[in-house]
Amino acid sequence: MRQVINSQLEFGQVDISQIKFDLKSRDGMPRVLRGLQHIYVTANLREAVFELLEKEMLPTINKGNGRRGMELWKILVLGVLRLDLNIDYDHLHDLVNNHSTLRQMLGHADFYDKTYYHVQTLKDNVGLLSEELLIQLNELIVNGGHALVTKKSDGEVLHGRCDSFVVETNVHYPTDSSLLLDALRKVLFLSADLCAKFELSDLRQYRYNFRKLKYTQRQIQKSRRGKALDDKVESAYRAYINLAELELVKVTPVLENLKQREDLNLIDKLSLDDINRYVAHAKRQIKQIERRVIHGEIIPHSEKIFSIFEPHTEWISKGKAGVPVELGMRVCVLEDQHQFILHHVVMEKETDDKIAITMVESSQKKIPPAKGSELRQRLSLSSESRGIT
Repeated sequence: MRQVINSQLEFGQVDISQIKFDLKSRDGMPRVLRGLQHIYVTANLREAVFELLEKEMLPTINKGNGRRGMELWKILVLGVLRLDLNIDYDHLHDLVNNHSTLRQMLGHADFYDKTYYHVQTLKDNVGLLSEELLIQLNELIVNGGHALVTKKSDGEVLHGRCDSFVVETNVHYPTDSSLLLDALRKVLFLSADLCAKFELSDLRQYRYNFRKLKYTQRQIQKSRRGKALDDKVESAYRAYINLAELELVKVTPVLENLKQREDLNLIDKLSLDDINRYVAHAKRQIKQIERRVIHGEIIPHSEKIFSIFEPHTEWISKGKAGVPVELGMRVCVLEDQHQFILHHVVMEKETDDKIAITMVESSQKKIPPAKGSELRQRLSLSSESRGIT
């Protein structure tokens, strides 16, 4: 079962409405925690948020039975904090166990409550905040924010500004030779792990073979420096391709033998699927290198992949000074004059001018009329948002 929050204060525990924050801090955490404090002290907003969480979080589970789970308030605080600060679970794990103000927000007393959170506990509970649930929470909180600001500006029209930014993915600078090396590294090491598990003698020299691949790929980088002749560059690529194809030929019968084993568990089968996926990446990169270097073709941009680990990565050139190219995904946001995010869209091979009008029209349907005021809930696309690239 899950509680919304433990309303009975314990000895040494500070009421959430009485927590003091460092107003001079320029870090993002105090501002996030102050926003969460406002949600907690605003009764109608708090009730709407927790009603949504109770309804959407594990709806098929009987919340009246079973062991006590993490309180919904704690899940909300930790989930919002992780996303707003853009931190991973390891960073969140350190904060939740050592940051005194955050522990007060979670309902722990300073001097005697030594409750410890494990990383897996955070992943299992914070992971329950799905994307759809976060979108619904955002709508509730934005409406609550509008109800707050309209007290000072009655009758004001909402104006939206639509713009995009790039969320960079964790990838290295992509070249066809480095992407091929990444794919072969995963093929060799994952295949060798499976062979070792089943005590097979295949691929005993996989580390030595990978060092040869890496050395050959390094020769390509050296040959492309300075005024190297085209014949020297092509020769380095040919040696690299031949060695890569030889390694794939060696791995193929090993994978076939492993696939036919009857003692494979689910994890082993998933590992085999990953290996086959990396084999497909390697074969694609070999073909593209042959087309580009040996046959002199120009590879269409739509056929290129810039990371085998994050294939959604795009090559984005927005013409910024000092940042000619960014590797990641575009995210378009629509914010009003009060800096509330009204809508967002992850853009896949799209630009701002193709999506701005659609985002505004979608936001007009979502935002209800403000309660107790004559605020006209209408979004007008400002002139500065037109034609943004």
